[in-house]
Amino acid sequence: MIRIGITGGIGSGKSYVCQLLKQRGIPIYHCDDEAKRLMVESSTIRQELNQLIGKDAYRDGQLNRPLIAQYLFADTTHAAQINSIVHPIVKQDFIEWVARQKASTIVQECALLFETEFTDTVDCSILIYAPLDVRLRRVMQRDHATRQQVLARMAQQMDEEEKRKLADFIILNDGTTNLNEQIEELLERIQNRNLSK
Repeated sequence: MIRIGITGGIGSGKSYVCQLLKQRGIPIYHCDDEAKRLMVESSTIRQELNQLIGKDAYRDGQLNRPLIAQYLFADTTHAAQINSIVHPIVKQDFIEWVARQKASTIVQECALLFETEFTDTVDCSILIYAPLDVRLRRVMQRDHATRQQVLARMAQQMDEEEKRKLADFIILNDGTTNLNEQIEELLERIQNRNLSK
């Protein structure tokens, strides 16, 4: 089985590329979605968040999102504290998910693939890359946000040029370059590389 990690900054088009891969029958594990699920379902996460934030971290069995958001924005170190609770559980959940898959290739979509060191759970990484102006336009339209709001969110993520250095492969998603051709070529290269090991 080949395990591919897909990452990219906000507005790069990770989710769209994952849709194209899913159409090819490749199972996708979406780290963000699974983290949200596990923050509700995992007793370990619940217990540790209650210890960190207080008993109001959950209300009626659901995550108290306004309180979590308030905690996150109160101090720059708080995100790392929450991540240190959530990420190990997500990583273990991914490993268990992989064990249940029958496909020859699977994908993990992870916005923080490099930041969380989830690279040790995949065989190779693909960065979905788009120029800054394209990403800005996409997120402003999608989220009805201002340029300043989007730039502030981008500033919280690892620099795209830094990600380019770390990624094994890059897919250019600038709105003009053919995505399907790039995907087909990359899948072939990854499979050939895996066979030659």
